[in-house]
Amino acid sequence: MIGYVDVPSGLSGDMFLGCLVDAGWAIEDLVAAIGRLGLPDQEWSVSARQVSKGALRATQVDVAVSEDGAHRHLKDIHRIIESSQLPQTVQDRAIAVFRRLAAAEAKVHGTTPEKVHFHEVGALDAIIDIVGAVCGLHELNIQTLYCGDPPLGEGWVHTSHGRVPLPAPATLELLAAVKAPTRPAPGPGEWLTPTGAALLVELARFEQPPMHLSRVGIGAGQRDADWPNVARLWLGETRASGSIVQIDTNIDDMNPQLYAAVGEQLLAAGARDFWLTPVQMKKGRPAVVLSVLAPVSCRDALSQLILRETTTFGLRVHDVQRLEAQREQQVVQTPYGALQVKLKWIDGELLGASPEYEQCRSLAQEAGAPVRAVYEAAQAAGNRLVLANGGPKSVDPA
Repeated sequence: MIGYVDVPSGLSGDMFLGCLVDAGWAIEDLVAAIGRLGLPDQEWSVSARQVSKGALRATQVDVAVSEDGAHRHLKDIHRIIESSQLPQTVQDRAIAVFRRLAAAEAKVHGTTPEKVHFHEVGALDAIIDIVGAVCGLHELNIQTLYCGDPPLGEGWVHTSHGRVPLPAPATLELLAAVKAPTRPAPGPGEWLTPTGAALLVELARFEQPPMHLSRVGIGAGQRDADWPNVARLWLGETRASGSIVQIDTNIDDMNPQLYAAVGEQLLAAGARDFWLTPVQMKKGRPAVVLSVLAPVSCRDALSQLILRETTTFGLRVHDVQRLEAQREQQVVQTPYGALQVKLKWIDGELLGASPEYEQCRSLAQEAGAPVRAVYEAAQAAGNRLVLANGGPKSVDPA
């Protein structure tokens, strides 16, 4: 199953929980999941109720905590999650969300993720929001999550660091780290919280997938507005898409050193893939075919970029049909540290796991180890994950 988070009024952690509960995850299961964290029962409670936001019915999840201003470091949150009785997959993904937050906060305050002193996002309610959201996706079997462009509003907000401008600095850093698309909010104020941003950045892809829609969960925000303050979780299955185009052009007179820069610009502008194919032109001249795969919505912008940044005078554009296996990003542990592998699903069967090369390279640099060693360790961890989920028995578990 895939999910699409529609965020007309932004997103917060409790709105995400409301979407999951409204989509069919029983509130009792949410409470049970948080109970596995081992938090004292008297310090927290979670409940759900039906509310109206404008003309829309929605589920509002209320998270109440009794602690007063508790601050935690990243290692404290690690300890809470890793000592829980939650599935390892849920633990890893929840910790990955907090790592995103730590990296953003560190950049805002000019320190390191390990030294970040979490305030609002380290409180119990934020831990409940993030762990609950990850667990809900797991229990609803949402293998791949997508999301729409989040709305950002202007104004000011009071935090433990004092008065800061909106969008919150950590929210902006989270979105900038993945070059996330944004749009203006329907009104002033904070509509995308740092917690909501971290969940989207770590767990979702910023695009709307072609899908066969089966049900919709609607989560309510705490505030009332002149419009329905809700987020919606669309659930369904993937379908073949004709909304992909391939752009090709033959080039025989450009400095080869320039192709890498053109490719980076194309990917940053929305291209799904970019490649070069050597060919021989008329009169025996060597050349390359520059090819780009992209959503139809990016066709004109990418075409203009190619015409401006290369020496070509013309392009060939044609529609293509693309069939995709379902994908899921999952964190695995290796002797060199944690990183993500890409899981390949078909009809509910986990068929393979592929390490993310750039993360392997970054981790290798940090550890002073060969990239190949880190990559092979990540591949072995991914293979074990495949086997643990009943995948092909031919996979080497080493």
